Amino acid sequence: MKKYTSENIRNVAFISHGGAGKTSLTEALLFSSGAVNRLGKIEAGNTTTDYDPDEIKKQVTINVGLAPLEWDGVKINLLDTPGYFDFIGDVLGALRVADSVVTVVCAVSGVEVGTEKVWSYANNFNLPRFVVINKLDRENANYEGTLDQLRSHFGLNVAPLQMPIGKEAEFKGVVDLVKQNALHFSADGMKTTEGDIPEDLLAAAQDLREKLLEAVAEADDSLLEKYLEGEELTMDEVYRGLRQGVLKGKIIPVLCSAATKNFGTQPLLDLIKRYLPSPLDMEEVKGYLPGSEEEITRKLSPSEPLSAFVFKTLADPYVGRINYFRVYSGSIKPDSQVYNSTKDIIERFGQVFSMRGKNQVSMDEVVTGDIACVAKLQNTATGDTLCDKSKPIVFPVLQFPEPVISFAVEPKTKGDEEKVSSGLARFLEEDPTFKLERKAETKQTVISGLGELHLEI
Repeated sequence: MKKYTSENIRNVAFISHGGAGKTSLTEALLFSSGAVNRLGKIEAGNTTTDYDPDEIKKQVTINVGLAPLEWDGVKINLLDTPGYFDFIGDVLGALRVADSVVTVVCAVSGVEVGTEKVWSYANNFNLPRFVVINKLDRENANYEGTLDQLRSHFGLNVAPLQMPIGKEAEFKGVVDLVKQNALHFSADGMKTTEGDIPEDLLAAAQDLREKLLEAVAEADDSLLEKYLEGEELTMDEVYRGLRQGVLKGKIIPVLCSAATKNFGTQPLLDLIKRYLPSPLDMEEVKGYLPGSEEEITRKLSPSEPLSAFVFKTLADPYVGRINYFRVYSGSIKPDSQVYNSTKDIIERFGQVFSMRGKNQVSMDEVVTGDIACVAKLQNTATGDTLCDKSKPIVFPVLQFPEPVISFAVEPKTKGDEEKVSSGLARFLEEDPTFKLERKAETKQTVISGLGELHLEI
């Protein structure tokens, strides 16, 4: 993978209620961009980001999956997050380092309790977002009903950029409400053909476009003045107003897809590039001077001293401990020394790389705004800050929910105590929401977590 400048990077977290299709959509985007050469399926257990044996067995995402791809001159770091709240720690870690989110909603189930929960988390991090109505090819898929639910739950700034052509099994394309044309998908979703909007959709498309233009105008004072005077907005003005509206959270575009058919993915990649923020759209990040409560800021710039945040730790049985981190300023190169300001220690970096699921993608440098991994650091863990020792900064730690359920555990076979102990130690390393306690009075080992599924896995 070639090196990209900060303005050509997009860090996007995919969030949803469990089962809405985040992993399938991530897989389709990887396939559409050429990052993978076959379209994996959840049922077949061969998707890129759900590679853990437990994820394959249960057909749910357990760990946040990093999946970089290249599209039309930009690098997009996709973060495929768990949909079940037993694994909310990984969702919070991904939201902490993302610059935007794509909220995936099932066209059959509509807005669910998990949709509202992840939406509120995205609000806490003040992240711009898209909504993708997925599974439009399924029986009982209801675009209009889902759109009404989105607006009633999340406000009228939820504005469609697309509407579907064809219902359920007949879903075959979208109306582009900005360009006022139709996009028809090929059977494998790899090609889109432009055409005229079907006659039976013209009135509905015009109505939705008017609402969209109103939202665009309200995002920019100069455009609002022009719009209220009855003047037509140019395409460039619509693009500009849309991007400003998305960045400010005033417009939440709604898009259409059927991920398992790879329908709607190429337009989605185009829109991520055009409208979602680069790391440089966030001007600065706040932290503290180590050992004090004095707040300091760091500009998000390649020319600033290094600062990075570790948002996930994975104990790989073959590679050892892998730390996932995001660089906020400066850059990191392989074979360098980096200061861990949280623990006041120097760590030596070897190779730096990205992960596409379980596969390593080598990197020569991690620039401002990019996300990468490093293996075999001695003491660095989730929540730690890495920086330049001469210009230290500590970023606020992530706040995780407290455990809600506990079980006592014991080895099935006598003599396996050491194996169980090392296994539990690995879980503690990986998962900040997992707790372990040894009760002296009962001589029991008690594990605690966020749900039965969490502890079972």
